[in-house]
Amino acid sequence: MPVVLGIVYEHLDVGLAICFGAFWCSPSDVPGSLKHKQIGILISAILVAVISFVGGYLDVSNIILFPVLGILTFSIAFISIYGFRASLISFSGLLALVLSFAYDSKTLEIYEYALLVGLGGIWYLLLSTILHYINPKAHTEETFIETFTLTADFLDTRRQLIGEQPDREALQTKLMTIQSDLMERHDTLREILLTSRRSSGKSNYQGKRLLVFIQLIEFLETAVANPVNYKKMDALFEKHPKFKTDFQDILLELSTHLRWIAEQIGKSKTITVNKKFSEAFKTLEQDILELKERDNPEDYEHYLMLQNYFEYQKKQYNKLNKIKWLLGNPNLSSEDYIKKDILKNFINSPDYNPKLLLRSLSFRSTIFKHSLRLSVTMMLGYGIGVFFHLQNPYWIMLTIIIIMRPSYGLTKTRSKDRIIGTLIGAVLASGLVFLIQNPYVYGALGVITLVVAFSMVQKNFKASAVFITLSVIFIYAILQPNIIEVIGFRVLDTVIGSVLSFIAMLWLWPAWSFMEIGSNLKDSLKANAEFFNAISNYYQIKGKVPTSLKVKRKEAFLQTSNLSSAFQRMAQEPESKQNHIEDIYELVVLNHSFLSSLSSLNTYIQNHQTTEASEDFKVISNKISDNLDIVCENLKSVDFELPKAHVKDVTLKTEKFEFPASRITYEAILQSNDERNHKEAHLVWEQLYWLFSISEKMIKITAKF
Repeated sequence: MPVVLGIVYEHLDVGLAICFGAFWCSPSDVPGSLKHKQIGILISAILVAVISFVGGYLDVSNIILFPVLGILTFSIAFISIYGFRASLISFSGLLALVLSFAYDSKTLEIYEYALLVGLGGIWYLLLSTILHYINPKAHTEETFIETFTLTADFLDTRRQLIGEQPDREALQTKLMTIQSDLMERHDTLREILLTSRRSSGKSNYQGKRLLVFIQLIEFLETAVANPVNYKKMDALFEKHPKFKTDFQDILLELSTHLRWIAEQIGKSKTITVNKKFSEAFKTLEQDILELKERDNPEDYEHYLMLQNYFEYQKKQYNKLNKIKWLLGNPNLSSEDYIKKDILKNFINSPDYNPKLLLRSLSFRSTIFKHSLRLSVTMMLGYGIGVFFHLQNPYWIMLTIIIIMRPSYGLTKTRSKDRIIGTLIGAVLASGLVFLIQNPYVYGALGVITLVVAFSMVQKNFKASAVFITLSVIFIYAILQPNIIEVIGFRVLDTVIGSVLSFIAMLWLWPAWSFMEIGSNLKDSLKANAEFFNAISNYYQIKGKVPTSLKVKRKEAFLQTSNLSSAFQRMAQEPESKQNHIEDIYELVVLNHSFLSSLSSLNTYIQNHQTTEASEDFKVISNKISDNLDIVCENLKSVDFELPKAHVKDVTLKTEKFEFPASRITYEAILQSNDERNHKEAHLVWEQLYWLFSISEKMIKITAKF
């Protein structure tokens, strides 16, 4: 709108300055609490105004310009140390810095331009706030839709893992990736629902959505849970293939219902319960009961396995119905909502201490190395543009700040997508410029394509590159008569910037994932150990589920997700930098399996009345905890930077321990006449045996380094 008004009233410089300010601040407008969003946009507005003012005076000799450019780039990029939203603010500042090189107004003074840029940011802040109050539920509903869809994807992948699978490893990797994406959405929902001070819509809207969110968290925990290890389930389903199909059908129905709920969120249509779904559960339950009636020890054990697995799916079904009920806007009393003193335990408070900047001024910091790498590459890119007298050297810098990221894999992908997207955009723009000769249409198309580009930058970078190229060319078509030459330089500058970014990631203070994967492993193992200890204590003490147990669960899921993401980054890097990747992958999978087993144990003991913890339970729990401590100690002595041929020879020093395997025999389970005790004995001891086996495997792997 400012550009169009600027053209109409013959003040295009003013319109462009305001438009730039608004668009540079738009990256900070991401889902989260309104307060955090407003602060982020406001800081972006101040930053881009200051940078535009300083950048306007950079028309100095190269001896002064290059050091100043490097220092400014490093300082702005280093803001990212404060987290995701800070990285978006940093990106806004870098955009302002680069495009200040394009400033060549004949009518505006530098300070006027900087003030108008800041005004554009304030205008965007006002517009964003107004839109929030017009539709206060938009970000919340959008994030819920994404969460429901990802949860459905998770269940669908779980369904494919039932029974023997030739591509189980690929499916498990996919499962970990989806879980990582889910944890990101969970963090966003926590910020929206737990830290927002104002209610959206009706006064109880966020309270009800918070209850839905809690159901989704528990839904994920049950989905992660695996009551019986895969080998036993494979053997069972091979003997009874009908049950494999039945369970797959139920998981398919669950995922289909979650997708359907995602489509109905925000609509007035009532979300009802599917009667066919209920009938499918009844049929499966009757089929499982037939095994119980057979006078065969093996069939009875299969009955216990299937019954426990069935109860987990029934729990999912009940949670699905609870979600449908909550989304139906029921009348709730104040007792039904979660108390504030409980909620505060689940809020992640970011560290905004200025001392964090000083602590991070080290080559051990990924952001420090990224900022340094970016500043050097920016100086090099601008230097190449000046040396070869390219039309717009700042386009090289623009490509660099858009492409370069702290991780190698993302930078490599963005370099390729950026070049392809720019070429496609250049071809499309060439055709449109020949067909259209109207500057007003250029202005409108320039704004529209820029909006589309920013909206797609996180979801589809290649498509975003196409629209950014279109936007730049349309805006230049207003100012430059020889637009074909502009398109040619645009493509050349993009290729130079992409190549420089890729080379810099390889040679300038590279941050290979193997340098940090050890810390991710230790953090995840520590979180799982604390979660296990909390479960063990609760099983022994009983009573009301403590909030601390739920907090430990959240941390375990979060750290496991971080570990999966770290490994995915490592897998995208050159093979020469994938030190110990086979052993690390095995540790990642074992760690994920450990969390899956913990989820099974936690879900069972929270939803069933359990017997008194035996001495054997306490002994094996302590042994599993000790094993995890040994794994962490082994990891401390590992230098992941050493190639596999030069790994340290760490001697395994553990006391001989025999798991009380008699606990999981058919005879031991039948010592009681109570079927409830049979189910408990089978599941609890099966999980303990599985946890113990995993911890022993982890010790053996880490001892090899």
